[in-house]
Amino acid sequence: MYVIFPLVFLAGFVDSIAGGGGIIALASYFAIGLPPHMALGTNKFSAVFGSGIAVYRYWSKGFVHVKAAIIGLVSALIGSAIGTNLVILISERIVQIIVLTLLPIVAVFLLLNKSFGEKTETLELSRLLVLAAATGFFIGMYDGFFGPGTGTFLIIANTLFLKLDIMTANANSKVVNFASNLASVVTFSLNGNVNFKLGIPCAICCILGSYLGSGLAMKNGIKIVKPMIVFVLILLMIKICYDFLTV
Repeated sequence: MYVIFPLVFLAGFVDSIAGGGGIIALASYFAIGLPPHMALGTNKFSAVFGSGIAVYRYWSKGFVHVKAAIIGLVSALIGSAIGTNLVILISERIVQIIVLTLLPIVAVFLLLNKSFGEKTETLELSRLLVLAAATGFFIGMYDGFFGPGTGTFLIIANTLFLKLDIMTANANSKVVNFASNLASVVTFSLNGNVNFKLGIPCAICCILGSYLGSGLAMKNGIKIVKPMIVFVLILLMIKICYDFLTV
């Protein structure tokens, strides 16, 4: 069981840089035999501390665009609630096919786009906030319906559509992630689906990973964030392929 601690540390590290840490962490919780709901709840418990420390570090260094982050946060929570209810209307396999089609396109785009993540344009505040609301809503809907890679997609969308530099895009995505994780933790806790005996040491590991990862990202910027995003997209592609083929 102790093998989970370095894996959760790695999840916090990766998540603080490029999102997608849940792909690693959830697989770890399932591997040691936790039931699905208990694994999800315990993962959210540790993740909320990791995302919280990342928000603190990015916020304290001035990377967060506060107005865009708040608008994105509120919109994402609304979208997530709607996405959760869409589960009964749309087959998950359709979403898997769509995401599997998009992932390699996005990865190739990131590898070929030399200017990705560099601030090339400053939008008017009103336009920026409208795009932040739309981005938060639709990615929040994806999170509520399907979920994997939400933080990574937020970083990419904040960069491409809101024209934020990659570090601000990353910092803003962490604010949204923290809020969604906190809401999930409350829900799972009230329903008895958090293993606190395991979750507390995992939270410490996640905090340490997130602290080191966010520090590395702030020091190296796009040099570390961009390749880490591509790494997460590849992990996500492997995960969805595996889920698709084994269901």
